[in-house]
Amino acid sequence: MIIYITGCLGFIGSHVTKACLDKGWYVYGIDKCTYASNVHKLQDFSTYPKFKFEQNDICNIDRLVDCDYFINVAAETHVDNSIRKSDDFVNSNINGVYKILELLKTYKREGMIVPTLLHFSTDEVYGDISEGEHIETDILKPSNPYSATKAAADQLILAWARTYKINYVIVRPTNNYGIGQYVEKLIPKACKSLTLGRRIPLHNQGTPFRNWLHAKDTASGVVKIIESNVKNEIFNIAGGFEQSNIVTVEKIITEYLGHLPSDYKEKYLDLSISREGQDVRYALNDNKLRLLGWKPTCNFNKELKEIVQFYKDTQI
Repeated sequence: MIIYITGCLGFIGSHVTKACLDKGWYVYGIDKCTYASNVHKLQDFSTYPKFKFEQNDICNIDRLVDCDYFINVAAETHVDNSIRKSDDFVNSNINGVYKILELLKTYKREGMIVPTLLHFSTDEVYGDISEGEHIETDILKPSNPYSATKAAADQLILAWARTYKINYVIVRPTNNYGIGQYVEKLIPKACKSLTLGRRIPLHNQGTPFRNWLHAKDTASGVVKIIESNVKNEIFNIAGGFEQSNIVTVEKIITEYLGHLPSDYKEKYLDLSISREGQDVRYALNDNKLRLLGWKPTCNFNKELKEIVQFYKDTQI
């Protein structure tokens, strides 16, 4: 099996890369090496003889290596950044996917076996939901510039698949977590704030609810999809664990300090921030993926202990 992975040094991309290498597959990794890339992962990946790397922007890729799957994890992902300035999100998340689709279309004309495009979307393309869970056929109702660019990419893929018969799989994972995530995300940002003696910024009083899934479980879902040889399908990847953001932060403070002070809101939280277009709750139904034999293995509370300890022991 030969796998092409863009964004291979990103948080989720690096987990997917490792999972594929651990299966003994050949991996050709591409990464732009932005601020959120973990270049130290190259040292780990270089120990695998079946790994090759190219530093490049997906908008500038001009050729494809012979591969079975083209996994596109490369993207601009942070919602707050997209609200402040959307140009990079449009370029990477829409134009980059268009460039990949055009390469696949040309590849198909050459008469070769065309790789399947496995594209990473997001739960945010559905918008929020107050009750119940989103399924893969629900209408897309993105709420912010980031999720709008991801929804646009999904639509491009579906259109190119119908017109040019390009095989695809779209995966829509929920909030991922784990050691090594860039500090703009909630869990590492909370740990960093505690380390620096700053109050943790928490949008909308911490009331929004999120599903949480470890990046290792997301990667194992991708491997299961590849091994199942399914084509032209969309899969939610969620895991079923849900809680409000303030509960998540309360658990982080408790792990960090060894207890939850009665005055923690006043002392450790900044609740003055409201995000424009805030989604009140994300929730996905991932029964479709579970029917392939996948299930999550990581326990949030157990993993959180290790993550908090990592950040206590490591300079962020």
